[in-house]
Amino acid sequence: MKQMAAGALGLALGMMTNGTALADTFGTGANTFTIDFVNVGNAGNVNDVGPNGGPYGGVAYDFRMGTYEVSEDMITKANAEGSLGIAKDTRGVDKPATSVSWNEAARFVNWMNTSKGYSAAYKFTLQPGDGSYSANANIILWQVGDAGYNAANLYRNSNAFYFLPSENEWYKAAYYSGSGTTYFDYATQQNIGNAPTAVSGGAFGAVYNGQSGPADVANAGGSSFYGTEAQNGNAWEWNESAFDGSNNSSSELRAVRGGNWDFTEFNLRSSVRSSLRPSLESDTRGFRVASVPEPSTALMILIPVGAWLLRRRPSRSL
Repeated sequence: MKQMAAGALGLALGMMTNGTALADTFGTGANTFTIDFVNVGNAGNVNDVGPNGGPYGGVAYDFRMGTYEVSEDMITKANAEGSLGIAKDTRGVDKPATSVSWNEAARFVNWMNTSKGYSAAYKFTLQPGDGSYSANANIILWQVGDAGYNAANLYRNSNAFYFLPSENEWYKAAYYSGSGTTYFDYATQQNIGNAPTAVSGGAFGAVYNGQSGPADVANAGGSSFYGTEAQNGNAWEWNESAFDGSNNSSSELRAVRGGNWDFTEFNLRSSVRSSLRPSLESDTRGFRVASVPEPSTALMILIPVGAWLLRRRPSRSL
């Protein structure tokens, strides 16, 4: 009995600290879909100091990063569930959702939150169903007095569960080695001079360097140290952060990273970043989502185990 309980505890704690967390489910009926996340631990790591990257990647807290880029199918189903009106390309249901602007990606993330009863991450003047609603309208900044206001980040509500990854969060999930000050130069755990192999799809390499188009999100190359896939190649990815790091203007340029299926290896490097207007819809740009850690993972396992143990305890005679 004690051995079984200890084994369950070990399994639960392992799920909280290593590997892929349980997938989160969204939508209803025919519009149900799941998003896989990996745990990004090693809280308090320092920024990359180069020489080939940085100064990014330092994150003071644990979080979860989407294992894969958001797919077209996810956008289609979220649109149907939430009347979001997000535009996208139509290459295939499992292809990355490209031609989605930063603003539209923020709408998707807000729906992820509100569909589960959490606070919206980003503040918009109009909501789906309102007159003159547009999925591609710019956000407005959170203000003092708003629940979840964070003076350090006027874009993101601190009460949100899901969000677009900041540039530091994205960079850490892609390039950090999990130890000390060591960062990789590519998101496939490789360094300059040892670039990932260019492939059209598969479990190794990265989808870049003149490929005919993006691969399916779950078949788009090798993984980072934490287990994310296609943070290099396949599609450029929006970061939450303003390109200048200020996050103090709704219309300012947003950071974009990772390269895409047609660009050279130079664009995969940790030293390379780009910027776009938040309203721009580009057929080479997609995104992934991030989340706060899921502390209930262990509890979901331990509670039924504990209940089983209580039922098995012999009753006492009075």
